[in-house]
Amino acid sequence: MNGPILVTGGTGTLGKAVVRRLLDDGRDVRVLSRRPRPADDRSPYEWATGDMKTGAGLDAAVAGARVVIHCATTGGKGDVEATRRLIEVARRQSAPPHLLYISIVGIDRIPFFYYRAKLESERLIEQSGLPWTVLRTTQFHDLIAMITEAQRRLPVTLTISGARFQPVEVREVADQLVELATGEPAGRVPDMGGPEIRTHTDLARAYLESVGRRRRVVPLWLPGGMFTALRKGGNLAPDQAVGRGTFEEFLRERATKPV
Repeated sequence: MNGPILVTGGTGTLGKAVVRRLLDDGRDVRVLSRRPRPADDRSPYEWATGDMKTGAGLDAAVAGARVVIHCATTGGKGDVEATRRLIEVARRQSAPPHLLYISIVGIDRIPFFYYRAKLESERLIEQSGLPWTVLRTTQFHDLIAMITEAQRRLPVTLTISGARFQPVEVREVADQLVELATGEPAGRVPDMGGPEIRTHTDLARAYLESVGRRRRVVPLWLPGGMFTALRKGGNLAPDQAVGRGTFEEFLRERATKPV
């Protein structure tokens, strides 16, 4: 089937990497964003303005697409409704597209509202009748860095005691999504994890060192089901440590980028 590959959330961290990789491969790409195309954007892709919360513009965005890579997220229950609307629009197409969804390792093991929404979205896709693929990955390097950077004004840096993470390079996730998008629908594919499993405290210290910030790191023992599940490794994929880029490599590259 001919037609562009539509990337929802195409202006986000993962979406940008996916779009860039698709363009590098010479694919026809359409980006869905809530905002109009910037006047100075000369990138060689189509731009579709639409709102997944309301459905406005969604029919035009999906029309003719052969694959939809669903990277958009609104956070929480809104994700479920956005996915439901996307499915409804995709079903109306004369040739329904392959729907490819990016999800998170551990959403069925960690009681967290955002994860519950991701899991419900997965189930909607599985039951949609559309050709579909779901890839779950561990947290991106960017997220681990952001959690630490968000505390820059505090006198100490707080971490989750006993929690470990397995961060993965976002461009490697984009590579995997593009490979899946250009293949046949595959259902739930094997999880994708980063190359190293490390404590939250260790990762925070590595980040602080990379930015030259001397700060005491204080692990906090937090109660509740979510943090218990994290301490048990519910967010990890040790048997799928297929990522290559380490957190330190990410930090070194990040330090060389212009502010």
